[in-house]
Amino acid sequence: MPNSSSVSEFLLLAFADTRELQLLHFALFLGIYLAALLGNGLILTAVACDHRLHTPMYFFLLNLALLDLGCISTTLPKAMANALWDSRAISYQGCAAQVFFFVFLLGAEYSLLTIMAYDRYIAICKPLHYGSLVGSRACAQMAAAAWGSGFLYSVLHTASTFSLPLCQGNAVDQFFCEIPQILKLSCSESCLREVVLLAVSLCLAFACFVFISFSYVRIFRAVLRMPSSQGRHKAFSTCLPHLAIVSLTLSTAMVAYLKPSSNFSSFFDLVVSFLYSVVPPAVNPFIYSMRNQELKNALWKLFGYMLLQHQ
Repeated sequence: MPNSSSVSEFLLLAFADTRELQLLHFALFLGIYLAALLGNGLILTAVACDHRLHTPMYFFLLNLALLDLGCISTTLPKAMANALWDSRAISYQGCAAQVFFFVFLLGAEYSLLTIMAYDRYIAICKPLHYGSLVGSRACAQMAAAAWGSGFLYSVLHTASTFSLPLCQGNAVDQFFCEIPQILKLSCSESCLREVVLLAVSLCLAFACFVFISFSYVRIFRAVLRMPSSQGRHKAFSTCLPHLAIVSLTLSTAMVAYLKPSSNFSSFFDLVVSFLYSVVPPAVNPFIYSMRNQELKNALWKLFGYMLLQHQ
């Protein structure tokens, strides 16, 4: 970090130049943020309060909701504040904190999505062994491993990125502090270490994707062999939302980190980063609740209890 001591703040990318559009963006971001808070908050409350949802699948879903809340709270509030106050500035320490928490939470989320695929694989393909393989202790250990791996990745990436000397100014071509955009500001010959670290992380993310894909091939084979249409519907209702979330999150993040930066416009960078950093935390609760009857029932029960309390 001493190499970058001359930079005291970074300038984030502005969404619009006119005041009216800035306020429109603020209102849009506020709506998305409140939707994410509401959706993930309802899932947290429903899973915590309904004893029927105290199962491994919903335990992992509770962890996913926590990660989503943290992830969107790392990037969007600063973007909203900048749009509201017509500012682009973020302090050096604030930028480092944003990178740390974003990589931490996103890395933990990828690990958790992989664990959730394993949970569904055991539940559907090896139901007789489910209790012994995915017990409460195993769930706690797997969740701790997901959070711990995200923390380790974040420490490595943040320390590596912010130890680089910055030779290209302080204007970050993104609405939040993103590692590829900060690397553009560093001396080209000095960022090889972080590029290698990013490549290793992307290989690990791809390995997770391969594991998830292999798990779902086995899952769909087992589901299609089920004699009961009700059993097939229940299996698909728990698997398809997870698969949709994995596809959205991994595909957009890999595009953001693998694309050649010179071949794409700032607007494209902005859209891709928005898709993987803001959209999944906001839509994940609705994807899960749309097809999951148990979660729907728990939410209706929660709403009914709240209405009775107000009467």
